[in-house]
Amino acid sequence: MAMKVNYDAEVDVVYMRLTDHDIVESEELQPGMIVDFDADGKMVAIEFLNAKERFATDTIRELGEAA
Repeated sequence: MAMKVNYDAEVDVVYMRLTDHDIVESEELQPGMIVDFDADGKMVAIEFLNAKERFATDTIRELGEAA
């Protein structure tokens, strides 16, 4: 599976899906950054809350247009 990146403007979240493995655990590694793990402890996805505070405006625009 190729990595997928989405921006949800309604909740201001960037979601990066790295693999199609099942998510069994999630951990907030720092405020507003949640990492999802599979059964082997490998990263499956990363979610960034308050994305407009974390990413350049151009990046958010590009992600929104790609959705």
